[in-house]
Amino acid sequence: MKILIDICHPAHVHFYKNFIWEMEKRGHIIKVTSRKKDVTSDLLNYYKINHKVISFNLGNLLHLSIETFHRWQRLLKIIKKFKPDIITDVGGAFIAFPSKVCNAKSIVFTDSEFVPINKFITYPFVEKILTPKCFIKDLGKHHIKYNGYHELAYLHPEYFTPNSDILDLLEIRKKQPYFILRFVSWQASHDVLQSGFSIDWKLKIIHELEKYGQVFISSENPVPNKMKHYLIKIPPYKMLDALYYADLFIGDGATMATESALLGTPAIYSSSLVGTMGNFKELMDKYGLVYSYRSPDKALKKALEILDKSDYKAIWMIKKKKLFEDKINVTKFMIEFFENYLDSVNML
Repeated sequence: MKILIDICHPAHVHFYKNFIWEMEKRGHIIKVTSRKKDVTSDLLNYYKINHKVISFNLGNLLHLSIETFHRWQRLLKIIKKFKPDIITDVGGAFIAFPSKVCNAKSIVFTDSEFVPINKFITYPFVEKILTPKCFIKDLGKHHIKYNGYHELAYLHPEYFTPNSDILDLLEIRKKQPYFILRFVSWQASHDVLQSGFSIDWKLKIIHELEKYGQVFISSENPVPNKMKHYLIKIPPYKMLDALYYADLFIGDGATMATESALLGTPAIYSSSLVGTMGNFKELMDKYGLVYSYRSPDKALKKALEILDKSDYKAIWMIKKKKLFEDKINVTKFMIEFFENYLDSVNML
């Protein structure tokens, strides 16, 4: 089988990496196209995944529209030359139209219900849309739900083992508390009219958390001078280790909040998108692993409430164990779905 995978975000590298390695072991041919965004290329290079960069993230919506048009053109050429059996990505906005034009089979993964543009440029053109079971919306007859989260494709115990050498990189003493704050740029297509923490709230959170331990910041945008010395300085592939050993996560980055929760680290998420995502509703209401609030004030109060308890990290590890007992190994599901899907299509 020949599979074209379009990777446009750092989290998507993690999502597909085990799938790529396992499928190649089974003799399938994988081709990866990528987008120069944040640390996406750095992660692909670190994991030795051959890829072709075909566009760059330039920031605003006008540039995104231009980039999308050029990316479609380049993907059309690649599809016609490579002739994949299946094309796949997360989100689908870049591959849906080219795959339809080339009459190629397309499988799109998404866990974001709040992307209104997808019903115009993605869902009408793809063959299958795969989402977590907790996905709030019904996307029609092509919609398939599985009992997991995207992040379980790489954080399932079969694939992830934390490495404690991250503590040396962070210069953290044994049992010294530390916290990770994540702030996103809010410049993606699905972030129009959305927002997270203001500068004032970022500074207030830092000030309050410093009373309990060391603060580290991961930010997509440049930060003010007064915040620069908090920036986390580690290789991008070590971030999951940093989240695992952290005592608390707080931020407006949804992916990193989910990763923290699945790693057993208390996670607080705050943005204008709270209430729109099924995975956060389930992680909060059923498992108590993530707390999400539109109000930054409520988010900070919950963070401090958690830190005032002595055994919170142990409690989160117990909650995490319960979740893993309920959920599937997403990478194995992906492999079985792709191989069985093509076999069934060929049979028909």
